[in-house]
Amino acid sequence: MKSALLKFLVAIVALALAPFVLSLFHLNLLSEILILAVFALSLNILVGFTGLVSLGHAAFFGVGAYTAGLVAQNISSNLFVSLGLAIVLSAIVAAIVGAFCMKVSGFYFLMLTLAFSQMIYSFIYQSTNLTGGSNGLSGIPRVTLGAFQFSNSVYIFYLILVVFFLIYAGLRILMNSPFGQVLIGIRENETRVKSMGYNTNLYKYMAFVIAGSLGGLAGSLYTYFNGFIAPSDVYWTMSGAVLIMVLIGGAGTILGPVLGAALIVTLETIVSSYTDLWMLIVGAVFIIFVIFFPKGIVGIGQSFFRKLKLNKPQSLQRKNSRAA
Repeated sequence: MKSALLKFLVAIVALALAPFVLSLFHLNLLSEILILAVFALSLNILVGFTGLVSLGHAAFFGVGAYTAGLVAQNISSNLFVSLGLAIVLSAIVAAIVGAFCMKVSGFYFLMLTLAFSQMIYSFIYQSTNLTGGSNGLSGIPRVTLGAFQFSNSVYIFYLILVVFFLIYAGLRILMNSPFGQVLIGIRENETRVKSMGYNTNLYKYMAFVIAGSLGGLAGSLYTYFNGFIAPSDVYWTMSGAVLIMVLIGGAGTILGPVLGAALIVTLETIVSSYTDLWMLIVGAVFIIFVIFFPKGIVGIGQSFFRKLKLNKPQSLQRKNSRAA
């Protein structure tokens, strides 16, 4: 427990010092990684902990992003107002969509989430007067907190960093709570959890709403970061990209989606600067992980440290035999 807390504090300090050592380009890249890490963590609640595979998570990202942008333009640029309304509206949409999706399971659940996501994408794309349509929503003012304005990339980075660590710590606590343990039980054996008297549909529905709310939170952060949001950020390919991040990083872990987001964003940035076929390379990386490393980056790390522990006693025995 103490070592985990120490690692967490070291990570906070290291990331807090990033603006002093990184260029503006790399700082913006890190900001994007943290935003997508929050997005991946929200999907991981469904995929990794509850066992519900969704291809419609970009809908909540888009609802949060557009809500934050429209509120900042037309009502108030205050952080708590725009962010609060973005999360609330995302939660409402997730509650409505979840009410229908909870009636099915497996492949039908996946397709139903995709269908709802495409409906929301279609609404955003065609509502030119409200969302800007295919041109996207631009001219979004900088978010403020009282008299303070997040006027540059460094301030936006620290805002994203604080939110990221709050979500990361909060999800770690949530998944170690009785509620989180029930979600894991549903993933492992829903029938057994039902036989213990738990209303599994209610727990899955609550997980869906929480995941949608955090997806909207990630979308609002994306709007603050970019100052612009486009319909392509709500398209189903966005859902596919974040699902890849979760699976590559390690579904069912807290650190995994963060590592997955870091790998995919970095790989996309580096490879796309050399070739237009970067999607092909990212796809190949995903296939390699699915076939050879199904537990993701976290699984690779765990197996590596496990081998180190197994090899330690042998090396000690050899030293003792030599000494004798």
